[in-house]
Amino acid sequence: MTFDFDAPLDRTGQWSLKWDRYAGRDVIPMWVADMDFRCPAAITDALQARVDHAVFGYVEPGPELIEAIAARLASSYGWQTHPDWYVWLPGLVSGLNVVCRAIGETGDDVLTGVPIYPPFLSAPVHAERHCVRVPLVQEDSHWRFDAETLRRAVTPRSRLLLMCNPHNPVGRVWTRQELEALAAVARERNLTVCSDEIHCGLVLDADKPHVPFAAIAPEIAERTITLMAASKTFNLPALGCAFAIVPNPELRARMRKVMAGLVHRPLGIGLWATLAAYRDGEPWRRALVDYLRGNRDLVADRVAAMPGVSMTPVEATYLAWINCCELGVENPAAFFEDSGVGLYNGADFGTPGWVRLNFGTRRPLLAEALDRMQRALDARPRTAR
Repeated sequence: MTFDFDAPLDRTGQWSLKWDRYAGRDVIPMWVADMDFRCPAAITDALQARVDHAVFGYVEPGPELIEAIAARLASSYGWQTHPDWYVWLPGLVSGLNVVCRAIGETGDDVLTGVPIYPPFLSAPVHAERHCVRVPLVQEDSHWRFDAETLRRAVTPRSRLLLMCNPHNPVGRVWTRQELEALAAVARERNLTVCSDEIHCGLVLDADKPHVPFAAIAPEIAERTITLMAASKTFNLPALGCAFAIVPNPELRARMRKVMAGLVHRPLGIGLWATLAAYRDGEPWRRALVDYLRGNRDLVADRVAAMPGVSMTPVEATYLAWINCCELGVENPAAFFEDSGVGLYNGADFGTPGWVRLNFGTRRPLLAEALDRMQRALDARPRTAR
């Protein structure tokens, strides 16, 4: 079975957040994390069947949906989950905000490693908690979440650790050893851990397997809330469906109490798409990962030749985290936007001077964006380099 990820796809006029941001301008959008690929035919066929049925009443997740997800988690990661553990959400960002309200009290501390996906920084604030930023450590070309740095950041008011595995934006797949070190801190300091694992289906390096944080040990599972969705892997973010896996019944009860009357169930269309994705989408996912690996390598090769910028290896996701600190420009995202490439500003991730590039697009368009970046850098006055 073959899939054409190079097929042109016109997203203009589709209410696209990603593309309409630059409507009327010659800017290639590579900022927000959705891909310029059609989702698998298995998903569109499943949705078409629902459209043909033409009844869109209230729905609840059916048992076959949880069975499909549980089967995938068991086969891919050796993680056995129970149907009672699932808490359904309209999106992962909603999940982050629910968890921040469910754990601890007003004024408590929520820790997270930076750089990090922006809602990790805003969710604690929305919940009237203090967001404690724990710097990730960069050593040569390698990022790590240092357990000792985390331990020093813990205060008597620390209740929750928000982590991202695989990590957005640095692209790391945390090893079991790294996760065990973080888990040791969580045990010692009695922290609940919320692990965003929405990118776990997008591991690009076969020798770096994803390890669910909750699967490390039963006692770690009891203090862990895992957030997942099919949306990143299968390009379904607009369909409004995510889920938390929460083995601890007390934590599940806290989440549901916060959600009551405020956080609606997922959209039926998202539930049906999620079932098709986990049940029938694996051939497409494998082909996608192969294609993204080629895109990742292209970005790495081209950035390595660009003056004043650098990037660390991307082990997972379709996101490149690019260091522009040596350029000497206040806002590198604005600099590249003026040259026709729309990137995500690293300041939003807690790390000014960096940009995030989404390479989840067809390769010819990616190559054109990289050409524009190269030309912009080559055109800079030598005194500015």
